[in-house]
Amino acid sequence: MGTISSNINLLCISQAAEYLNISRHTLYTMVSQRRIPYVKVGRLTKFDKAKLDDWIKQNSVMPMPTK
Repeated sequence: MGTISSNINLLCISQAAEYLNISRHTLYTMVSQRRIPYVKVGRLTKFDKAKLDDWIKQNSVMPMPTK
């Protein structure tokens, strides 16, 4: 039997929306379009905080270098 890491922190839709500073509606839209990582726990949609942090890093737009 495998072990589950104790450092996984799953957020509910409201917590994830607050963490990302977006509306629940926007987050549901992003989930339906598979634009953001999420976990299905039965019928519930949850978000791994570490995966959200990685997603933020991957989707950050860096400034153009100045001349």
